[in-house]
Amino acid sequence: MNPESIVYRVAVWLIPLVIAIVFHEVAHGWVARALGDPTAAERKRLSLNPIRHVDPIGTVALPLILALAKAPVFGWAKPVPVNYARLRNPRRDMMLVALAGPGMNFALALAGAVLLGLAVASADGAQPGSVIGFVIENLFNFIAVNIFLALFNLLPIPPFDGGHVVQGLLPPPLAERWAAFGRFGFPLLFILLLVVPSIWPDANIVARLIAPPAQAVTGWYLAIASAIAG
Repeated sequence: MNPESIVYRVAVWLIPLVIAIVFHEVAHGWVARALGDPTAAERKRLSLNPIRHVDPIGTVALPLILALAKAPVFGWAKPVPVNYARLRNPRRDMMLVALAGPGMNFALALAGAVLLGLAVASADGAQPGSVIGFVIENLFNFIAVNIFLALFNLLPIPPFDGGHVVQGLLPPPLAERWAAFGRFGFPLLFILLLVVPSIWPDANIVARLIAPPAQAVTGWYLAIASAIAG
């Protein structure tokens, strides 16, 4: 494998991202079902088959473009359906369902750190482009992607997970207005992430709000991997 080839560069980012976002979405459905809402299960969206969750733009096109541009890689899958009215305690359970996605990503990053430590310990001087080298790079990116995805989704903007947490904490009248604001979430995100930074670089949300804590938390997980690798 040529580590400088486009296929290699895309693979070491796309594989971790697809796994991260599929488990993120399915975690929402698992917790929703446990709390009384079987909607995702009824619609067969609790499968780990990526095809059931792929969004052509968020899961494929955008991550590919970002990977090729050597920019921070992120994306999204088709949201797992959740009917909050079917939850046993809608306001509380809505927050728990929302936090399940980022929580899953943090757990996956921990699993990735353990596997990375074991892979590095067994690499024994493997060269870049080798199978073990490919695995190690995937695991390194897997940790970074999961941490970034978790923190990105915790932004307090609807319809992100952080926005649902805010909605659950607000008094009912304000919560309804906040939920209605959710339909503007993705257009607002597009403006904040792409339009505003192109006009005013100092207002780059990813660089200023997400990247610093993501790098710090990733460093903690890599320290675990380093301890395991010995």
